[in-house]
Amino acid sequence: MVKQFKNDFLWGASSSAFQIEGAWNEDGKGLTVADYNSFKKSAVQADTKVASDFYHHFKEDIALMKELGLKRFSLSWARIIPTGDGEINQAGIDFYNAVIDTLLENDILPFVTLYHFDLPFALVEKYNGWADRRCVSAFQRYAQVCYQAFGDRVKNWQVTNEQNLMIRVDERMNMYDVVPENTEKIRAQMDYHMFVAHALATNDCHQLVAGGKVGPSVSSTMTYPSSNKPEDVWAARMNDNFKTNYALEMYCFGEYPGYYQEYLTKCGIYPETQPEDQAILKAAKPDFIALNYYRTLVASYLPTDEQHPLGTKEKDIDFDLYGYFKIEKNQHLKTSKYGAQIDPTGLRLVLNDYYHQYRLPLIITENGLGTPDRLTEDGKVHDDYRIAYLYDHIAACHAAISDGVELFGYCPWSVMDILSSHQGFKKRYGFIYVNREDHELKDLRRIKKDSFYWYQSVIKNNGLPEE
Repeated sequence: MVKQFKNDFLWGASSSAFQIEGAWNEDGKGLTVADYNSFKKSAVQADTKVASDFYHHFKEDIALMKELGLKRFSLSWARIIPTGDGEINQAGIDFYNAVIDTLLENDILPFVTLYHFDLPFALVEKYNGWADRRCVSAFQRYAQVCYQAFGDRVKNWQVTNEQNLMIRVDERMNMYDVVPENTEKIRAQMDYHMFVAHALATNDCHQLVAGGKVGPSVSSTMTYPSSNKPEDVWAARMNDNFKTNYALEMYCFGEYPGYYQEYLTKCGIYPETQPEDQAILKAAKPDFIALNYYRTLVASYLPTDEQHPLGTKEKDIDFDLYGYFKIEKNQHLKTSKYGAQIDPTGLRLVLNDYYHQYRLPLIITENGLGTPDRLTEDGKVHDDYRIAYLYDHIAACHAAISDGVELFGYCPWSVMDILSSHQGFKKRYGFIYVNREDHELKDLRRIKKDSFYWYQSVIKNNGLPEE
């Protein structure tokens, strides 16, 4: 029996500016933090200079996307305002107008992200980016420029992609030479400033875009306790809270939850705020929640000791936090080539959790399998492993909808092979193979993988075929 979805369910595929566009300094675009970080790794993997070269192939690529449906993509702040807070670059506006118009001409609904890890580097040089309140004003202006330029055609907006994950990675937050004892204080201040910017952009979208809908995009976290000991169950809950839920509480309710306020206060890192912030944050009401899902985690309770007082962190993305939680390996799950534990059931669980807690419509904006793909001698990519991964996760979406979750769209990562921040073009996610290697551009030919045709069938039938 076919697992059918509602007729208005949105099927799509996602991308981000710095990972596909290339043309990093063409037509007036400014340097970004993502560019700067990628250039430091140029000797070992591909960088953002060319990426997938979407900038020069967008018409051809969108013609391929027409066969898939909805596309989510991000704008580059530095292509529109090269210095972050200076003059507007009309060539950048023109490029995105051309992309949006071409999408619409091909009956593809644009679902746009304003900020995906690529802060204009000029703002880092001016005042260390998000550490300074002036970055909030710069972002609000950038968002307003986008709403005014594109809001007549773009009605669906995400403000920031994975702030809750971005904030954990020093490199993505341009925290290059921070004194260790100041790191968490600066991190908390940057995080807070991004929340205020997000709220301002949410409020402005509702005011400036007729019929506009806007929401946050989070890196979702679902954590299992390592045992049924009460302290391990609590630790698992706190891992979810500290890595995702605190951010959703701020987006949806305009304030940090009690457990997070207590943590910031006890650790002496509570951010500086402005009197007007409370009204701004409370007024910002998202229309939906977008979530990116790849894996689940396991946690056990991690007590403090003499060397590790409350709040001491180890690692970054899946950090351990003394007094709260330690990340463990799940022995019951298989992992991808790059270590992500594969868990479709976790997607059903996290969809249920977010919907029951926040009662907002949900859309999945990233979910996919990053792994090396092999191009055969006859020019094909047989990625049955990706098809199996997507089948299981789409089935989990169908099950969550049956549970009562209001899920209105599914956009796998990614529409085409993109530049991975850590593995370049060795790690591929796309339905479309881009014929290049890290240090050999080849012909950049676009090749449909087996998964392309499979997903095309899913969209055409609005559901999953029988196994």
